[in-house]
Amino acid sequence: MKIGLAADHGGYELKEKIKNYLKAEGHEVTDYGAFEYNKGDDYPDFVFPLANAVSEGKLTRGIAVCGSGIGASIAANKVKGVRAALVTDCFSARQGVEDDNMNIICLGGRVVADVYAELLVKTFLEANFSGLERHNRRLGKVKSVELKNHE
Repeated sequence: MKIGLAADHGGYELKEKIKNYLKAEGHEVTDYGAFEYNKGDDYPDFVFPLANAVSEGKLTRGIAVCGSGIGASIAANKVKGVRAALVTDCFSARQGVEDDNMNIICLGGRVVADVYAELLVKTFLEANFSGLERHNRRLGKVKSVELKNHE
């Protein structure tokens, strides 16, 4: 699977650990930065390129990490076609994909332990969108507002 990663200073360390985990699992990984710890960097600088790549179909899924995961989620959802969410439990990691076709998971580098982050990522990547009519209907409503707001 083609997976993209992005993180600011608050998520840099966790991103690097997730990157190693994904490569060990055989995924094709594209890193959008940060490429070193820099306390002064800003999450939008890394999350927007990741979100654009997901939106354009260059990646299957994305993983964005900042200190809490909230800023990364807010930024990613500004990009048309992205469905990102801050995830802190396995139910949401799976259900977010199955019901809502989530394509970017956001994690908090300062709040999620490394091993648990790997479990959340594994759950996210193993999940598939159900395609059920009710979920497509709901996503259609979201998409119509998204298209209207991006005109």
